Amino acid sequence: MHPLVGPVVAWYAVAARDLPWRAADRTPWGVLVSEVMLQQTPVARVESVWRDWLTRWPTPRDLATAPTAEVLRAWGTLGYPRRALRLQEAARAVVERHHGALPASETELRALPGVGAYTAAAVAAFAFGRRAVVLDTNVRRVLARVLDGAAQPPAHLTAAETARAAGVVPGDDATAARWSVAVMELGALVCTARAPRCTACPVADLCGWRRAGYPAPDTRPRTQAWAGTDRQARGRLMAVLRSASAPVTAGELADAWPDETQRDRALASLVADGLAVRHGHAVEPTYGLPG
Repeated sequence: MHPLVGPVVAWYAVAARDLPWRAADRTPWGVLVSEVMLQQTPVARVESVWRDWLTRWPTPRDLATAPTAEVLRAWGTLGYPRRALRLQEAARAVVERHHGALPASETELRALPGVGAYTAAAVAAFAFGRRAVVLDTNVRRVLARVLDGAAQPPAHLTAAETARAAGVVPGDDATAARWSVAVMELGALVCTARAPRCTACPVADLCGWRRAGYPAPDTRPRTQAWAGTDRQARGRLMAVLRSASAPVTAGELADAWPDETQRDRALASLVADGLAVRHGHAVEPTYGLPG
């Protein structure tokens, strides 16, 4: 077994956060819902929505038959509402292909709409206790620091990085699944991007980055631009649609985003994604208006 595994798993046993999708009574479906909700969204914003969602739609079959308008409304302000649509598509695929039971294999999970390599591996490990190479940003950062002595992992995941990570994952399912959640938690709570708490790290004595004197990254970490992007425009327009009590006029949308070309492009993408509906010269959200 790799020398990282024992200390990290032991640390997790006493330091892990008490999250509902880790509880003994959580279901594989609940784990998938949590993974989709947690994409680019902090835990603090997800937990209450996740609880409400699982109360309302505890199985894939429940979500598959739900009105899409209600699904989008329940997603609320989690952001990236396309995730809600993909999750419902995945639920329908589970019903159609797997008789309503979430499959356990990574291959079958990846075949579901909106489920990529990371999500499939995470569900296989966290829901079914299987050996999988779970590589999110937190795990990649821990391994880059400890094994490579680098402040940050490469900008893009490579086959070599995946193979190196696979070499650390224990061979048996139970220990491998425990390692996957433990090393992810270590990256989230201790080996953080901006303010790592190295004195609290269970593998500080094994860390190549620490031994090298904490060298800075070769380049500044890349961050995705936000201000002025189509993503920001979409968010502004959706905020107007969500708060409106009647279909929104072109003038109201112009107030939210003055750039006509970009506004039209952002609005067209909302319509194409099924998040908004045109009514002549006005627009309303797919899930309808309050009252």
